[in-house]
Amino acid sequence: MTDITYRLPQQRVLHTELPGPRSQELTARRKAAVAAGVGSTAPVYAAAADGGVIVDVDGNSLIDLAAGIAVTNVGASHPKVVAAVRQQIERFSHTCFMVTPYEAYIEVCERLAELTPGTHEKRSVLFNSGAEAVENAIKVARLATGRTAVVAFDHAYHGRTNLTMALTAKNMPYKAHFGPFAPEVYRMPMSYPFRDGGQDGVSAAREAISRIEKQIGADSLAAIIIEPIQGEGGFIVPAPGFLPTLVDWARANGVVFIADEVQTGFARTGDWFACEAEGVVPDIITMAKGIAGGMPLSAITGRAELLDAVHAGGLGGTYGGNPVACAAALAAIDAIRDHNLPARARHIGEVATARFAELAQRVPAIGDIRGRGAMLALEFVRPGTTEPDAALTAAVAKRCLERGVITLTCGTYGNVIRLLPPLVITDEVLDEALTVLCTAIAELA
Repeated sequence: MTDITYRLPQQRVLHTELPGPRSQELTARRKAAVAAGVGSTAPVYAAAADGGVIVDVDGNSLIDLAAGIAVTNVGASHPKVVAAVRQQIERFSHTCFMVTPYEAYIEVCERLAELTPGTHEKRSVLFNSGAEAVENAIKVARLATGRTAVVAFDHAYHGRTNLTMALTAKNMPYKAHFGPFAPEVYRMPMSYPFRDGGQDGVSAAREAISRIEKQIGADSLAAIIIEPIQGEGGFIVPAPGFLPTLVDWARANGVVFIADEVQTGFARTGDWFACEAEGVVPDIITMAKGIAGGMPLSAITGRAELLDAVHAGGLGGTYGGNPVACAAALAAIDAIRDHNLPARARHIGEVATARFAELAQRVPAIGDIRGRGAMLALEFVRPGTTEPDAALTAAVAKRCLERGVITLTCGTYGNVIRLLPPLVITDEVLDEALTVLCTAIAELA
């Protein structure tokens, strides 16, 4: 990227083994103060971050292929976002939109109406987290339809609250021993091309629809919720036709189709939103993560008749649409446009996929390469099988971290390395990170 001024040198530099002594000190303090249930991918503590790097408290500069789990799409300290936050915090930090409203909240909602798929009349509500957005999308769908049942899919992840845990498929670590969960949630099979025998998207959707009709009945179903590309479940990209077929059935039966774009949104997949790839227009779309350059903000945007059906006071929250977060969101949206980050995401995807395809010819443990744009994954298996190899996956991530590259694992079977670099990462830093990753895979597989 040549049109961004970076505050930190964009390079990988290791002064200590990882974790360094200062990070080890903080880990000891953490154990005495922070609940053990809060996990961290990397045992290094950030002191600064910018562009494609994170500098830790020991002065090591690590390459970031996680972006705070697809949050810092514009970088962790983009100049526009920093300036907007500083200007807003000097004016006021909070009044609560439900008490004394402010223009920035309205402007974010106006921008979301422009950016999200579809030309229909839309309304939006702002919240704090992706899980909160999902919960409120379900609330809206149930109230507007007068129905209660909700369909989610195998391998789905929608959050950690009670309702969103019910929607989430994976038990450990998200659901184990936290029940009972919210009722009237039903799970249907997902299109998973690597593991469903190459079934085409239309037939996979028809199978799910058949089960919905038999097990629930369209007249009882309020909503279908799905990630257009599944995140925690393994970056699963459904076969072409799967999403459009579900949408057509939902629309014909008065069922609200909710696209959970919390992880896929805001240029991550090469479009503003992943559902655009197949021309899917959701009734409600949930957003968070990349929306505000690192500030906590989420949103739902949907058909006006759905959101306006809710009675006054039925939607909201004390911190929802915080003015500082709104200012950050407006700046982040401008930055995405200014730098054409959808195109940048596509470029990142092309570069990384080419490297992985070459590596896969030599490493049979790479069972699948998938994703879209800068949301990419490698699924590891026992060579010659589709048996998941979670141990290899963990070893690769550990080796990368030791060499100064932060990666994430995911997948229902724990056997997927996922790449979510900041979209403002330079070509040079990206190339170096891919070299470290590919070398680690070749050494360990």
